[in-house]
Amino acid sequence: MTDVTFEPDELRPLMFSIAYRMLGSVSEAEDVVQEAFLRIHRSVSEGTELENSEAYATTVTTRLSIDALRSARARRETYVGSWLPEPILDDDPAHRVEHDETVSTAFLVVLEKLPPVERAVFLLREVFGYEYAEIARVVEKSEANCRQLLVRAKRHLEAERPALASVERQTELADAFFAAINDGDLGSLERLLAEDATFYGDGGGKAPAVRVPVEGRVAVARFVFGLARQRDRLGVRLDRVRANGQPALVLRASDDKVLGVLIVDVGDDAVIAVRNQINPDKLGHLGEVGNLYGLMSQPR
Repeated sequence: MTDVTFEPDELRPLMFSIAYRMLGSVSEAEDVVQEAFLRIHRSVSEGTELENSEAYATTVTTRLSIDALRSARARRETYVGSWLPEPILDDDPAHRVEHDETVSTAFLVVLEKLPPVERAVFLLREVFGYEYAEIARVVEKSEANCRQLLVRAKRHLEAERPALASVERQTELADAFFAAINDGDLGSLERLLAEDATFYGDGGGKAPAVRVPVEGRVAVARFVFGLARQRDRLGVRLDRVRANGQPALVLRASDDKVLGVLIVDVGDDAVIAVRNQINPDKLGHLGEVGNLYGLMSQPR
């Protein structure tokens, strides 16, 4: 029987979840979902029989995401500084995703290293639970090939995937870390960081971010301490949130405009990474974006 009832509100969360995990970009994922809906509507209008709306939506979204990722890869090869995904606040009703390990910024960065089809196979199997026969139809490969791609993806990911703590432990250590930032307590910052902690900044050449990651407990602590002092001088407010399932701060100017999102990766014993997203092109979905360069140039 033909299923011609295609409900966007019911399928949008699934489609966005696939596209966002594939691309690490809210804006690009939204574009993919919009194009997917247009193609599906066109197909239905032309008489295509949809035996399973969800399966059809998954197929169209995944294939468009693969194409979009191939195009994005070329742009990201010349990206200025560290590339970080666009953050999603956990309480954002417009961008609903299930917050598991694969939506964390740490994991999305690791996923960037997988080829597009390999990334799709991994996500469809490990996150969304599709059978190999279904995955093979989506990516237009044989089942045997899909199994090989999954093995290869897991091998790559196991070598680099971060070991994040439980939500409770993340909250405990993040509370102490953010309190140290708020207090400008350099000693506490050092004690809370792992020996090999790393700070990443993503300004995309459009905001004053560090272009080379800062590495090591002492160097990261001093760098974060310096940012805390800049915050006081600029009058920046830090709002505690959870983003991508992780402890985070939204940086806001005195006029409430968004300046950035700082997310921490927390291991069982320490903060292992700090990721600061201040590229204005990647913050628009969070509200009106401020001009950090302009703010820093103002006399105080």
